[in-house]
Amino acid sequence: ASVSEPAQKCCTENIQPFLTSILEELMGPVSSGFTEVRLLFDKEVNEIIQDFQKTNDMTRLKENVDQLMTLPFNSVKMEPCYLKVNLLQELLQDLKSRFKVFHIDFVIQRTQNFMQELMENAVYTFEQLFSPSHQADSAKVATTIEKVKLRVLK
Repeated sequence: ASVSEPAQKCCTENIQPFLTSILEELMGPVSSGFTEVRLLFDKEVNEIIQDFQKTNDMTRLKENVDQLMTLPFNSVKMEPCYLKVNLLQELLQDLKSRFKVFHIDFVIQRTQNFMQELMENAVYTFEQLFSPSHQADSAKVATTIEKVKLRVLK
C-alpha cells in the first residue's frame, strides 16, 4: 500500500508519456526485419518458379521445395533479416539510460527468434499447401506455386 501510490505516480509522470513514441521507435527496426523475412520468402519462391519454368523437372522441383524448408535455418540467407533488427541495439541504449532497461541483447535475440519462427511457419505452410507429388499437370505447376506463395504471404 505504501509503495503503490509513489509507483503509480512515477509511471504516470515518467514513463507513460513516452510509451507511444518509444513503441514507434522500436517498431521501425522490428517492422523492417519482418518485411525482410517476407521479401526473402517471396524471392526464394520466385526462384523456384523460374527454375521450374526453365527445366520443367518435377524431381528438381521437389529438391528445391525441400531446400526451401531449410531456409529458416540458413543463417547466411536470414542474416539480412536479422541485421535489420540489430538497429534496436542503438535505440535501446537510449532507453537503457533513461528507463533502466536491461537485457537489450535478449530483446534483439527474441525478435530474431520470432523472425525465424515466422519463416518456419511460412515454409511449412507453403509445403502443406503445395506438394509437388500431387501435381499431375506440369503446365499448371508454376501458376499453382504462385497462388500458394500469395496465399502464404497473406
